[in-house]
Amino acid sequence: MTNELTHIDGLAYVIYRSSAVDHLRDEDLDDILISARARNEEKFVTGCLHYEDGMFFQWIEGPAEQLRQIIDLILKDERHRDIAVLGVGALEVRRFQDWRMRFSDRKNGSLMDWFACSEISTFDRKEYIGGVVTFLASLKV
Repeated sequence: MTNELTHIDGLAYVIYRSSAVDHLRDEDLDDILISARARNEEKFVTGCLHYEDGMFFQWIEGPAEQLRQIIDLILKDERHRDIAVLGVGALEVRRFQDWRMRFSDRKNGSLMDWFACSEISTFDRKEYIGGVVTFLASLKV
């Protein structure tokens, strides 16, 4: 994941999906958010984390070098596993510029239900990634 970021100068994004460990508690989610928001503020990173049915979906954006450091931390975090990078690339404009780490969960909206009602193909990687980003951006948090 970080190898793809080495070829990007300036603003970049990473979007990934992972599974939460079975014993994840509300306190763990709170800890993730508190530490992510503090770290992101320090590193000029913004983004959105959605948690639903034991799955994390996260979009993070910022300076490519800072994202490499954060991704390395995420890969070592034992609170989630099975990390699947959905996309990495350069950005011209931030999507979540006002959010050090926006958080949503099923109470704010269900990504799975959203996909079920959409015409987006979850089998087409580009459509799937676009669908996740559209869903995250549409949430009223």
